[in-house]
Amino acid sequence: MNPDGAGRRPPTAQQFVLAELRRAITTGRLRPGAPIRQDALAEELQVSRVPLREALKTLEGEGLVTHQAHKGYCVVTLSLDDLREVYRIRELLEEEAVRRAVPLLTDADLDRLEAAQRDVERAAAAGDVLAMATANRTFHMTLFDCAGMPRLARLIRTLWDTTDAYRSMYYGDGGNRERVVKEHRATLDALHRRAADEAVAILDVHRDHAVTELRSLLPASP
Repeated sequence: MNPDGAGRRPPTAQQFVLAELRRAITTGRLRPGAPIRQDALAEELQVSRVPLREALKTLEGEGLVTHQAHKGYCVVTLSLDDLREVYRIRELLEEEAVRRAVPLLTDADLDRLEAAQRDVERAAAAGDVLAMATANRTFHMTLFDCAGMPRLARLIRTLWDTTDAYRSMYYGDGGNRERVVKEHRATLDALHRRAADEAVAILDVHRDHAVTELRSLLPASP
């Protein structure tokens, strides 16, 4: 985490800390199960414990960190069953969002999706995990937002939040980055043709690949 560059900080100390913690989790600096040392973080980020505690409460509500008595906060650890459940719910909700979005897509919407995909491809080529995770999320959420169902989009975002800690594991592999780029391109082709069934099928495979690759990295459920 980098406390420098105050000009780029969000408006409040809490938002700054929240953004830095998200960055650390998304990039894998704070790995699943890793303890969060509040004293060290407060010193590193040059903030008091108050905004740090508030940011951790926010992340706890989103399912990114967990708190245990006498142990404090740590990055949440998912089991394979947890991941499968999240991705199954995503499959159901995202299919609805895509089917609703496709007939409503405008040329401007497709331009935004293309722009997000160019960012994905640049980050993939550079091996920049954080930038790729950010661009990938923009790509997908832009599509879901086109459904015109804000509550549905919020539910999907919440589900994405719960697996942010694992995204760096997937994007850390060059083959996975290349696969994501190809699957996005195939999705865009289907969207340009307003082929909803094809787009849904490609995105189903897209999610399945992530679960398959992460399987060996996750503990089995007790």
